[in-house]
Amino acid sequence: MAKGKKVTKVCKLQFLAGSAKPGPALASAGINMPQFCSAFNDATKDRKGDIVPVIITAYEDKSFEFVLKTTPAAVMLKKAAGISKAAATPKKQVAGKITKDQLREIAEYKMPDLNANDIEGAMNIIAGTARNMGIVIE
Repeated sequence: MAKGKKVTKVCKLQFLAGSAKPGPALASAGINMPQFCSAFNDATKDRKGDIVPVIITAYEDKSFEFVLKTTPAAVMLKKAAGISKAAATPKKQVAGKITKDQLREIAEYKMPDLNANDIEGAMNIIAGTARNMGIVIE
């Protein structure tokens, strides 16, 4: 956090990597939208096609700081399983299947944003998300 600046708002938003545009979501943050969009797009150009969550801290003088997060687990699980949407009734329907290796790969990618001490804990968290989506782990 910048010293001496007063925080006016903290926003959690999601944008497609490399294609943030000024709009109502950013207007509510009270920041310089074109400046944020260019900074965000530059920072995420290597993650094209992914949804990127971002936490924006807006200050009184319209300046801002932002922190990029990893792509949501549900999005990554759908991509790995090759499905467009999750099961409507996860315990009765199977929407798709992924392997243990795919689960480990997703857990390793998500590790910085998860509340887990080791990769096994992270895999359990992601496996729970998969179960709730109707995705079976083989």
